Amino acid sequence: MSIHSDKAPEPVGHYPHAKRVGNLLFLSGVGPREKGTKIIPGVNLDENKNILSYDIEIQCRSVFNNIKNILEDAGSSWDKIVDVTVFLTNMKDDFAAYNKLWAEYFAIDPPCRTTIEINCLPTPIAIELKVIATV
Repeated sequence: MSIHSDKAPEPVGHYPHAKRVGNLLFLSGVGPREKGTKIIPGVNLDENKNILSYDIEIQCRSVFNNIKNILEDAGSSWDKIVDVTVFLTNMKDDFAAYNKLWAEYFAIDPPCRTTIEINCLPTPIAIELKVIATV
């Protein structure tokens, strides 16, 4: 069953926010964009939409909020996340800040996690998460 959240930003392609299979929920990649806008919290772009600067902490918090909204709209919750794949565009500069926020948001019994550096994402963002949760 496909799930579309009314609280999360619109997908940048033809895919649902999540898919439920049995008691598992598979989220599509989630970035930090704000719902209903092209605004990316913590990102400053030039006139050609190239990244001038960004704040990874602001982006992380926005991604986590978007995930929380999708989970809740799908009948799940933050504490039911079991596995996360993290895509960072700058592991060297951003991993420490991301790791600190991870520990803040998952203080007790964190889910499994894999972190991968990639050279870019479909929009000018520095982080995207792929999440699996239970319902």
